Order: sequence, then structure tokens, then C-alpha cells
Amino acid sequence: MNHEEESRPLLAESHGQIPEADRSEQDAYLDKVKNGKLYLATFAAVLGPLSFGFVLGYSSPAIPELQRSTDQRLRLSAEEASWFGSVVTIGAGVGGLLGGWIVEKIGRKLSLMFCALPFIFGFTIIIAAQNHWMLYTGRVLTGLASGVTSLVVPLYISEMAHERVRGTMGSCVQLMVVTGIMGAYIAGLFLDWRWLAITCSIPPTLMLVFMCFMPETPRYLLSRGKRREAEEALRFLRGPSAPAEWECAKLEEASRDEEANFSLADLKDPGVYKPLGVGIMMMLLQQFTGINAIMFYAENIFEQAHFKNGNIATVVVAATQVVFTAVAAIIMDRAGRKVLLILSGVAMCVSEAVLGIYFKLFTMKQGNSSLVSTFMGAEGTVSEAPHPDLAWLALASMGIFIAGFALGWGPTPWLVMSEIFPTRVRGLGSAVCVLTNWTCAFIITKSFHNLIDLITTAGTFWMFSIFCALNVIFTIFFVPETKGKTLEEIQAHFKRTH
Repeated sequence: MNHEEESRPLLAESHGQIPEADRSEQDAYLDKVKNGKLYLATFAAVLGPLSFGFVLGYSSPAIPELQRSTDQRLRLSAEEASWFGSVVTIGAGVGGLLGGWIVEKIGRKLSLMFCALPFIFGFTIIIAAQNHWMLYTGRVLTGLASGVTSLVVPLYISEMAHERVRGTMGSCVQLMVVTGIMGAYIAGLFLDWRWLAITCSIPPTLMLVFMCFMPETPRYLLSRGKRREAEEALRFLRGPSAPAEWECAKLEEASRDEEANFSLADLKDPGVYKPLGVGIMMMLLQQFTGINAIMFYAENIFEQAHFKNGNIATVVVAATQVVFTAVAAIIMDRAGRKVLLILSGVAMCVSEAVLGIYFKLFTMKQGNSSLVSTFMGAEGTVSEAPHPDLAWLALASMGIFIAGFALGWGPTPWLVMSEIFPTRVRGLGSAVCVLTNWTCAFIITKSFHNLIDLITTAGTFWMFSIFCALNVIFTIFFVPETKGKTLEEIQAHFKRTH
């Protein structure tokens, strides 16, 4: 960045950065900020992603139990189990579109409170289920809520948090998702599928209650001309020592620079189409790592890898994801988004390639075993289990993949999505990104077993490995670094680049 760019005023011209004097003033302001209430509001909001995690994790322990059910009306075939696992993504895709509309109409806070209802109703229908259609309906409703949540919560946090903690706070979204997945796995060890659904309904109920006491975001309030309410929200979020009027004036000036409404002509604006392209591609590439297929069918993967206690193995995988997502949240504002995305992509690429090799060796061994059996006849016996020296390879590869995903491509696309869009298209842009994410999630989770039948398990993981390599290339050339920048600076980056 040259001196001329640095000297442009942030809010007078849309293509600039904060001048040094303003940056010093900003730092002096942030030194007075107390983050306690911000952390409280973030906790209330991320109960939504926790609920979302319980939805994702619910299918893994519930499906095997429903497949063994003595009640014919509830027993799931392999195809029905596939729909039970993947139909949630259909609801989530619709929820993403719905969320993009309601987040602009009724605000971030009320949208969060609204999305608690389909969570609660969905799990209630599952609890009372008497047939397959009630199970599917409950999953669609909880998916709908998950779609709204995955859009609204990142926006709510990014518009509340200041640049010093926005990365950490934003990463808490994915941290709570994987915590919910782990919670569902652990609870599934001890509870049947109905009691597990009751447990899953607790976090959204708590979110509905806690959000009653949290503020609307200052940026949204200013976009609706509510200056006094915006100042009150800032006083709540920044503490009594920080001059909320100063930040409110800065945000208000930036808000006046923005056009009030989105029009199709805005798609010609590089400040709109470039972040939209980055957001869509990040969501698409995130899903084509194969993460949701692996998490939805975690137990089945471990069973195919011949680990006798698959449900314990999936809990270990989920715990790994929680630990490394927490690490990502801690270092996000220090290491930066791009570095973590690149390291994450490399780790996933290598681990899935190795996992493919494991399954290829296993398949070859089975083929050789059948051939040897033919020649040996009844006199010889050959074990069908993989060689014990190779059993660790599947577990280590899965662990490295989960750790890599959790460090970068898990939390970062959602964080970047919440940072890159101008205010006037934030709801629409985020809705398109969420729809892309959940559409790809549905395609991957629904076709996962078909892919295995078509190109084998090894080929499927090698395909995912190639997509992970594409993630690294895309990150290097197209994803901007947003660490330590205000939302206005990030948006100015896209307008400035050609």
C-alpha cells in the first residue's frame, strides 16, 4: 500500500484506508473498551450454532438405532437413513434464503429469536414421531433453523465486535457447532434417540431466553435511523469507559456513504460482485472437502475401517475438532485468515490422500484374500480384517483431516462471509453464500454412498483431496486478509482492487 492510499480519508472516499491520525484515535478508543458484555452477547448468540451442531450430530447416533427399531413404522432402511441424514440440508438451504430476507426486515436480534422456534418445534416433532414422515419433518424444521442461524449469527457477531476481537468472536460460531456435534455424539452413547432429541432442544430454548436481554447491532440500528438506540447498544457492548458517541458518529458517517437499498445495477460494482464471488467459492470449496459427509456418516466410516467401537471413535474425532477449532479461535486474530486457510487446506489434502491409500490397500487385501481362499479351500482360513499395522493409518488420517479443517476451512469461511459484504447487500450476499453451502452439503451427503459405489471409497477420498488442493490455490490468489481491519476497510479493499 502506498502513501497516497494511506492518506485518503476512510469515510470521505470509499476506496481508502484509515489515515494514521484516525488509526491512533481508533486505538486510543479501543484501549478504553471493556469486552465483558460483548462476550456475554456473543455467548447468547452462539447458542444458535450450538443448536445447529446438535442437529448435525444427531443423525450419527440416531440412525443406527432407528435402523434397529422394532417398530416397523419407524425402522429406517439404508435409503431412508440416507434421507434422514441429508434432508436437514434442504431445510438449511431454504433457511439461508429466508434468513437473508428476515435479517434485513426485522433485524439481527429478532431473527435469532425467531430461528429458535423451528429448532424447538422440529425436535418436538422428532420426540413425538410415529412414522418416517414425522422424522423427516422434524429434520427439515431443524435444518430450516440451522440455515437461518448459520447466516444470522456471523452477521450479528461481526457487527457487534470491534476489529481486535472480531476474528476470535467470529470463530466461536464454528467452535460451538463442533461442540454441539460432540455433545450429540456423547449424549448418544447414553440416551436413546427420543431422549437425545429432548437434550438437543435445550440450547435453542436457552438462546430464545438469553437473546431477550441482548441488544440489536449498532450498525443495523443506524441503518434504520435509530441513533439513540445505537448509542445505547454501543454503551452496553463497549463498557462505560469508552466514548460510545465517537464510534457511533464514525459508523453513522459510514452508513450515510452506503446506498440505502440494493439494486441489480450494484452487481456491476466490484465492491459487491468480488466479495460475492469470494464468498460463494469459499462456501462451495468448504463443502467439497467432504467434511459433512464424514461427520454425518462418521460411525459408518469407522466401521468400514474395521474399528470395533465406532461410536467411541466418532466422539474422539469430534473432540479433536473442538480442540483445534478452539485453537483457531485463539490464534485467528494473530495468525490471520489466509495463513490458517492455507495450512488447513494442505493438511486436509494430504490426510484424505492417505485415507484413500488406506482404503485402496484394504480393498486389494480383500481381493487377495478371496483369491487365496479359492486355492486353499476349506483347509485354510484368511482374516477379512485389515492388517493391524495399518489400522492406525485410518484413525491418524481422520484425526489430521479433522484438525486441519477445524484450524482453517471450518471457521474461516463463515467469518470471512460476515466481514466482506457492504451493509446494503450483507443480508442478500450472506443468503446466497449460505444457500451455496447447504446446497453443496446436500449434494455431498446425499451422494456420498453413491460416490463410494461408483468410484470406490479410495477414489472418493482422493476426489476430496483434489478439492482441498484447489482450496489452497484459491486462497493464495483470491482471498483477502481481513485480520485487524475494520469492516469498512475490508469493503474498501474490494472496491480498490481491479
